[in-house]
Amino acid sequence: IPFLYRVIWALKSKGIEYEYIEEDLSNKSELLLKYNPVHKKIPMLLHNGKPVAESMIILEYIDETWPEHPLLPKDAQERATARFWAKFAEDKGICVWKFFHSRGEEQEEEAKKEILEMLRSREEHGLGEKKFLGGDTIGLVDLAFFVVAHWLGVIEDARGVKLLEAQKFPRLDAWIHDFKEVGVIKENLPDPEKMFAFFKRKREMILASA
Repeated sequence: IPFLYRVIWALKSKGIEYEYIEEDLSNKSELLLKYNPVHKKIPMLLHNGKPVAESMIILEYIDETWPEHPLLPKDAQERATARFWAKFAEDKGICVWKFFHSRGEEQEEEAKKEILEMLRSREEHGLGEKKFLGGDTIGLVDLAFFVVAHWLGVIEDARGVKLLEAQKFPRLDAWIHDFKEVGVIKENLPDPEKMFAFFKRKREMILASA
């Protein structure tokens, strides 16, 4: 589950010890159904016997509960800007999955257009001169854009299409490299070869069911 990695990276970046419980979503456990009865999905954080659901909400909870190595800036205006871009990533990032699941030329072209608009907005606005999207260290915005950092590239390979070209998006391309070189990210990335095999197989199933 891609959204799970946001939470793993946040916990690791703050040095928080946790127990990871694998969930079989085809046969959901009583624990999941008890603590996330509304959406019945992961990720879910259980802290002091109380649940926190939805990955971005979990990130803010983690940041407020364990303030060391903050994910959000202290300055109110900068914090608001970070939340704006995190919301942007949530709203626009879905176009990557639309592209992957697209059937027919019209759907595919529309999804490509949305992805390129998202990438241009991030490339042209808000990156500034800092190393990461939220500042000099990884923060909430970087974790929000996780799909661009790793999943988009694998999906591009599985679809045989390149959208995030280095010459068109040099700052985003540099950010992806820097982001994936951060220790806690590099050590906790899903294997790209296994991801490629999964997405390739999934893509064949989508086409077969069309």
